[in-house]
Amino acid sequence: MDTNPAKVPKLFWVTAGLSLLWNAFGAYDYVMTNIRDAAYLANFPPEVILYIDAMPYWVMAAWALGVWGAVAGSVLLLLRSHLARLAFGVSLLGLAASTFYQFGADMPDAMKTGGMHAMTLMIWIVAVLLLLYSFRWHREGVLR
Repeated sequence: MDTNPAKVPKLFWVTAGLSLLWNAFGAYDYVMTNIRDAAYLANFPPEVILYIDAMPYWVMAAWALGVWGAVAGSVLLLLRSHLARLAFGVSLLGLAASTFYQFGADMPDAMKTGGMHAMTLMIWIVAVLLLLYSFRWHREGVLR
């Protein structure tokens, strides 16, 4: 296995960097929502805030695992660590649990829009692709 960073394809670095930017937005959303930032929450309809406030602790924990697992996975990709696979796997578990709750709960109409469903689908697609991406680069010897 060649561990020379010069041998790592540029596409790897670009994708790893973009993954961190993508997942940083999820972290921003998580933090702003949970610290109750008034300016950020002003964009949310009141019924969505009530829905978030009513979430059980296990859903909040799943959301945290999903968000912070993804951020950790992206950082670990940039560090070329094989642990990126584990972090992205944990992220997917958190995403699965929170999605299960989201679609099983009585969501407000503001969360049942095509745009919201498209965003959920996009999050799933990116999360699965990042997990597969980390496995690929581990097989290639880029992740150590």
